[in-house]
Amino acid sequence: MMLLFIVLSNTGFHLWAAERGPSGWQPVDGAWVDRTVQFMMITTVDLRVYPLFAFLFGYGMMQLYLRQTAAGTSERAAVGILRRRSLWLVLIGLLHATLLMAGDIVGYYGLLSLVLGWFFVRRSERALKWWIGIAAVQVVFFAAQPVVTALIQGELETLGDAGAEPGFQAYASGEENAFAALATRLTTGLFVTFVAAPLSLVGGGYLIFLLGFWAARRRVLEEPGRQLRLLRRTAVIGMTVGWLGGLPAALAHVGALDVPDDAQSEEGALTILRDVTGNAAGIGYVAAVALFVHWWTNRSGVRGRWGAAAVDAVSAVGKRSLSCYLTHSLIFSPLLAAWGLGLGAHLTSATMAAFAVGVWLVTVAASYALERAGRRGPAETVLRRLMYRS
Repeated sequence: MMLLFIVLSNTGFHLWAAERGPSGWQPVDGAWVDRTVQFMMITTVDLRVYPLFAFLFGYGMMQLYLRQTAAGTSERAAVGILRRRSLWLVLIGLLHATLLMAGDIVGYYGLLSLVLGWFFVRRSERALKWWIGIAAVQVVFFAAQPVVTALIQGELETLGDAGAEPGFQAYASGEENAFAALATRLTTGLFVTFVAAPLSLVGGGYLIFLLGFWAARRRVLEEPGRQLRLLRRTAVIGMTVGWLGGLPAALAHVGALDVPDDAQSEEGALTILRDVTGNAAGIGYVAAVALFVHWWTNRSGVRGRWGAAAVDAVSAVGKRSLSCYLTHSLIFSPLLAAWGLGLGAHLTSATMAAFAVGVWLVTVAASYALERAGRRGPAETVLRRLMYRS
């Protein structure tokens, strides 16, 4: 499901001919159905998917480490496997960013996993809890504190710059020259991977990663029945905080809330608030899916033939997440960018969202076909050979 959220969250950057507001993120034009889509995206998707990805990334790292050590691999050798995985993901991410999609997150999280795997994967559960607390303090200090101060003083306009270059331009989707677009994407990819990722460590950006480490130690997703109280609270509180945190930005975007343009910019108060509370939403989404899985697996009578096939198909996507993620860009960029067919100029927020769901369904069908044939995804096959050197 994370991949559906990711493909939806990237839609705004491909609408390169649309009119932009102060945030430079979602378009501000379109009919009422487009405005509805923009409102829902800002409230529930934008800046809420990356924490979800970070949690699952960290969870998967710890799963791999524990599985290796349980099979008799030494701790040092298991960490070596994780290190190779991280290095190859950085390379894959940079190639993906340069050739197709500048906003790649694989390289970003590959670099973070390289550092965090080295420092934290072998630490005790108690140590992880301490570091989770330290990271939470960092997040509050570096992000929430200026927003709270501005709100108290009634000076939201002191945060942000509405005149800054819109962020979607860094994706170069509106560049007609393919080589110029490639150069822009390379620059953006290098910045995201080697500047933004290290800076996020200073601001507590590793918090969600460590929560994934801790949850994997507790087998929260493998055994949700043993953690129902925790999962219910996390789902309700996380999604409530996340959606409420995105609501002011969504209301301002559609003109229902009057705030300064600077507060709506990419570095403005409303975006900072949306970003910080996005962590809660991402964790809430994980908990909600875990609760669904528990309900589904314990009520076989509600499945039905088509329901079971649908869940199997979505699960097949999860097993081939890297292949599906790269496939999104293989379809999106050549069709939508100005250097390709340029269809992004003719779509609106609503039609773009529908197109994104269609692309995701293509990956669902392909993954289900591979699952029934007993084959891994192509990217997963290559990555495993690089990781295990065989």
